[in-house]
Amino acid sequence: MGSQLRRLREAKGLSREEAGHLIRGSESKISRMELGRVGLRERDVADLLTFYGVEDEAARSAVMDLLLRANEPGWWHRFNDLLPSWFQTYVGLEEAASRIRTYEVQFVPGLLQTEEYARAVITAGSAGIAPEEITRRVDLRMERQQVLNRPDGPFFWAVIDEAALRRPIGGAEVMRAQLEHLLDLMRRPNITIQVMPFSFGGHSAEGGAFSVLRFQDHELPDVVYVEQLASALYLDKREEVDRYSEVMERLCAVSTTPGETTDILRRIVKEN
Repeated sequence: MGSQLRRLREAKGLSREEAGHLIRGSESKISRMELGRVGLRERDVADLLTFYGVEDEAARSAVMDLLLRANEPGWWHRFNDLLPSWFQTYVGLEEAASRIRTYEVQFVPGLLQTEEYARAVITAGSAGIAPEEITRRVDLRMERQQVLNRPDGPFFWAVIDEAALRRPIGGAEVMRAQLEHLLDLMRRPNITIQVMPFSFGGHSAEGGAFSVLRFQDHELPDVVYVEQLASALYLDKREEVDRYSEVMERLCAVSTTPGETTDILRRIVKEN
């Protein structure tokens, strides 16, 4: 919703300050609206559509319908006390995506983790947190995975660095079960897994993990998600998305084929 408003404003040639003045607000308010950091009022959006020259009723209705969906609380809102605000945004994007491509360096991607592996990862990064809260964090991650079970769920394509598959998170048995789970997931038509092997050496994604999300509505831009220690970047400008998409294409080109992925996973299982 925020991206739609930003694109309409830019097409009209208005600054955030000018747009804020039009709805009796500020540049900061427009910025927060466009970044999806505040709820959107129907009156504000309707006024902005008028100021931006959106007069076609069908086009206005499409945006207002999107507004209704944007303001509906998602299932993850009951975990608000656990989720930092910057990650709530990602869970919402994950739910709406039609395709998610991710490169992971340190861990198996969250949507592909077993419950035991997820518990080990969360426990290691949650020193001093009560066991009950760790359990809720694991529950949240397991519930996120249901997006891949929906008939209209996204196509999920993961490139996983071999280091993440060899790091014994939770011990040998937990890791073995996780690798066998990946082998099972590869049989599903909406999941593709590739491995960036040690044998390849350096590659174009040395900067770290990231995800590229695409949406069914072609009017919506792709979003690149880059997680940091205590925050995250959400990039949707064309030049930024194109750069990360190109890196992802290179990663896919030099990583294992699905058949080779099966072989390397089975080999690591035997070694464990």
